[in-house]
Amino acid sequence: MNGYAVLTASGSDRVGIVDDVSAVLLDHGCNIEESRMSVLGGEFALILLVSGDQERINQLLERVNEIGRGIDLQMSGRTTGPHASDPHGRPYAIECVSLDTPGIVHSVTGLLRRRGINIDELETVTTGAPFTGAPMFRMSIVAIVPPGVEVGRLRNELGEIASAQDLDISMKPIVIGPEE
Repeated sequence: MNGYAVLTASGSDRVGIVDDVSAVLLDHGCNIEESRMSVLGGEFALILLVSGDQERINQLLERVNEIGRGIDLQMSGRTTGPHASDPHGRPYAIECVSLDTPGIVHSVTGLLRRRGINIDELETVTTGAPFTGAPMFRMSIVAIVPPGVEVGRLRNELGEIASAQDLDISMKPIVIGPEE
Protein backbone atom coordinates (compact mmCIF):
# COMPACT_ATOMS: atom_id res chain seq x y z
CA MET A 1 0.00 0.00 0.00
CA ASN A 2 1.38 3.40 -0.97
CA GLY A 3 1.76 5.99 1.72
CA TYR A 4 2.55 9.68 1.65
CA ALA A 5 4.39 12.06 3.93
CA VAL A 6 5.17 15.75 3.97
CA LEU A 7 8.71 16.57 5.05
CA THR A 8 10.06 19.99 5.91
CA ALA A 9 13.68 20.86 6.45
CA SER A 10 15.81 23.94 6.92
CA GLY A 11 19.40 24.76 7.68
CA SER A 12 22.32 26.94 6.71
CA ASP A 13 22.67 27.09 2.94
CA ARG A 14 25.46 24.97 1.51
CA VAL A 15 26.26 23.02 -1.62
CA GLY A 16 24.80 19.50 -1.68
CA ILE A 17 21.70 19.82 0.54
CA VAL A 18 19.28 18.57 -2.12
CA ASP A 19 21.59 15.67 -2.96
CA ASP A 20 21.81 14.73 0.75
CA VAL A 21 18.04 14.79 1.19
CA SER A 22 17.29 12.92 -2.04
CA ALA A 23 19.88 10.24 -1.17
CA VAL A 24 18.29 9.66 2.24
CA LEU A 25 14.86 9.37 0.67
CA LEU A 26 16.10 6.92 -1.95
CA ASP A 27 17.80 4.85 0.78
CA HIS A 28 14.40 4.64 2.53
CA GLY A 29 12.63 3.55 -0.67
CA CYS A 30 10.74 6.83 -1.00
CA ASN A 31 10.01 8.94 -4.06
CA ILE A 32 9.78 12.74 -4.24
CA GLU A 33 6.33 13.52 -5.69
CA GLU A 34 6.35 17.32 -5.28
CA SER A 35 8.80 19.81 -3.81
CA ARG A 36 9.41 23.47 -3.07
CA MET A 37 12.95 24.52 -2.22
CA SER A 38 14.46 27.95 -1.78
CA VAL A 39 17.24 29.95 -0.20
CA LEU A 40 15.71 32.48 2.20
CA GLY A 41 18.27 34.83 3.67
CA GLY A 42 21.20 32.56 4.47
CA GLU A 43 18.98 29.55 5.12
CA PHE A 44 17.89 26.80 2.76
CA ALA A 45 14.32 25.60 3.24
CA LEU A 46 12.41 22.80 1.59
CA ILE A 47 9.08 21.09 1.75
CA LEU A 48 8.51 17.75 0.05
CA LEU A 49 5.65 15.38 -0.64
CA VAL A 50 7.14 11.89 -0.68
CA SER A 51 5.53 8.55 -1.44
CA GLY A 52 6.48 4.97 -0.83
CA ASP A 53 5.39 1.75 0.79
CA GLN A 54 3.52 2.72 3.99
CA GLU A 55 5.94 0.73 6.16
CA ARG A 56 8.92 2.56 4.62
CA ILE A 57 7.18 5.91 5.11
CA ASN A 58 6.58 5.06 8.78
CA GLN A 59 10.25 4.09 9.24
CA LEU A 60 11.34 7.36 7.63
CA LEU A 61 9.07 9.40 9.90
CA GLU A 62 10.26 7.55 13.02
CA ARG A 63 13.83 8.58 12.21
CA VAL A 64 13.23 12.02 10.66
CA ASN A 65 14.88 14.02 13.48
CA GLU A 66 17.92 11.72 13.53
CA ILE A 67 18.17 11.86 9.73
CA GLY A 68 18.05 15.65 9.82
CA ARG A 69 20.86 15.86 12.38
CA GLY A 70 22.94 13.51 10.20
CA ILE A 71 22.77 15.93 7.26
CA ASP A 72 22.88 19.12 9.38
CA LEU A 73 19.23 20.10 8.89
CA GLN A 74 16.25 20.55 11.15
CA MET A 75 13.71 18.11 9.73
CA SER A 76 10.17 17.17 10.57
CA GLY A 77 7.51 15.12 8.87
CA ARG A 78 3.99 13.77 9.04
CA THR A 79 1.78 11.41 7.12
CA THR A 80 -0.64 12.77 4.55
CA GLY A 81 -2.51 11.67 1.47
CA PRO A 82 -2.25 12.60 -2.20
CA HIS A 83 -3.25 16.14 -3.14
CA ALA A 84 -6.99 16.48 -3.72
CA SER A 85 -8.19 19.81 -5.13
CA ASP A 86 -11.85 20.71 -5.44
CA PRO A 87 -12.81 19.00 -8.73
CA HIS A 88 -15.36 21.74 -9.42
CA GLY A 89 -13.08 24.64 -8.46
CA ARG A 90 -11.54 26.89 -11.08
CA PRO A 91 -7.79 27.61 -10.85
CA TYR A 92 -6.71 31.25 -11.07
CA ALA A 93 -3.33 32.96 -11.02
CA ILE A 94 -3.30 36.09 -8.88
CA GLU A 95 -0.27 38.37 -9.26
CA CYS A 96 0.50 41.38 -7.12
CA VAL A 97 3.34 43.87 -7.64
CA SER A 98 4.06 46.99 -5.60
CA LEU A 99 6.54 48.81 -3.45
CA ASP A 100 7.21 46.60 -0.45
CA THR A 101 4.96 47.58 2.44
CA PRO A 102 3.71 45.58 5.42
CA GLY A 103 0.31 43.89 5.19
CA ILE A 104 0.05 43.02 1.50
CA VAL A 105 -0.01 39.24 1.99
CA HIS A 106 -2.49 39.56 4.84
CA SER A 107 -4.87 41.80 2.87
CA VAL A 108 -5.04 39.53 -0.17
CA THR A 109 -5.09 36.20 1.66
CA GLY A 110 -7.68 37.53 4.12
CA LEU A 111 -10.02 38.32 1.22
CA LEU A 112 -9.48 34.86 -0.27
CA ARG A 113 -10.20 33.26 3.09
CA ARG A 114 -13.42 35.24 3.57
CA ARG A 115 -14.62 34.06 0.14
CA GLY A 116 -13.77 30.39 0.88
CA ILE A 117 -11.00 30.30 -1.73
CA ASN A 118 -8.20 27.83 -1.15
CA ILE A 119 -4.60 28.78 -1.91
CA ASP A 120 -2.71 25.94 -3.62
CA GLU A 121 0.54 27.89 -4.01
CA LEU A 122 1.87 31.23 -2.82
CA GLU A 123 5.28 32.71 -3.49
CA THR A 124 6.66 36.12 -2.61
CA VAL A 125 9.89 37.86 -3.47
CA THR A 126 11.32 41.30 -2.78
CA THR A 127 13.90 42.76 -5.16
CA GLY A 128 15.33 46.16 -5.96
CA ALA A 129 13.52 48.18 -8.62
CA PRO A 130 15.48 48.99 -11.78
CA PHE A 131 17.15 52.40 -11.69
CA THR A 132 15.96 53.43 -8.18
CA GLY A 133 16.71 50.29 -6.18
CA ALA A 134 13.46 50.78 -4.21
CA PRO A 135 12.25 47.50 -2.65
CA MET A 136 9.68 45.96 -5.00
CA PHE A 137 7.39 43.21 -3.77
CA ARG A 138 5.89 40.49 -5.97
CA MET A 139 3.39 37.86 -4.87
CA SER A 140 2.17 34.98 -7.04
CA ILE A 141 -0.80 32.88 -5.95
CA VAL A 142 -2.50 29.86 -7.47
CA ALA A 143 -5.99 29.85 -5.99
CA ILE A 144 -8.88 27.44 -6.50
CA VAL A 145 -12.11 29.42 -6.77
CA PRO A 146 -15.15 27.34 -5.76
CA PRO A 147 -18.29 27.32 -7.92
CA GLY A 148 -20.34 29.65 -5.69
CA VAL A 149 -17.86 32.55 -5.85
CA GLU A 150 -18.64 35.29 -8.37
CA VAL A 151 -15.36 35.99 -10.17
CA GLY A 152 -16.43 39.53 -11.17
CA ARG A 153 -17.13 40.44 -7.55
CA LEU A 154 -13.81 38.93 -6.48
CA ARG A 155 -11.99 41.00 -9.11
CA ASN A 156 -13.72 44.14 -7.80
CA GLU A 157 -12.73 43.33 -4.21
CA LEU A 158 -9.12 42.75 -5.28
CA GLY A 159 -9.34 46.10 -7.08
CA GLU A 160 -10.45 47.77 -3.85
CA ILE A 161 -7.41 46.34 -2.06
CA ALA A 162 -5.21 47.51 -4.94
CA SER A 163 -6.59 51.05 -4.72
CA ALA A 164 -6.36 51.22 -0.93
CA GLN A 165 -2.76 49.96 -0.80
CA ASP A 166 -1.40 51.24 -4.13
CA LEU A 167 -0.88 47.76 -5.59
CA ASP A 168 -1.03 46.32 -9.08
CA ILE A 169 -3.11 43.12 -8.87
CA SER A 170 -4.11 40.87 -11.75
CA MET A 171 -6.26 37.74 -11.77
CA LYS A 172 -6.28 35.34 -14.72
CA PRO A 173 -7.75 31.87 -15.16
CA ILE A 174 -5.25 29.08 -15.50
CA VAL A 175 -6.18 27.20 -18.63
CA ILE A 176 -4.53 23.88 -19.28
CA GLY A 177 -4.94 22.77 -22.85
CA PRO A 178 -3.12 21.23 -25.76
CA GLU A 179 0.35 22.57 -26.42
CA GLU A 180 0.66 24.82 -29.43
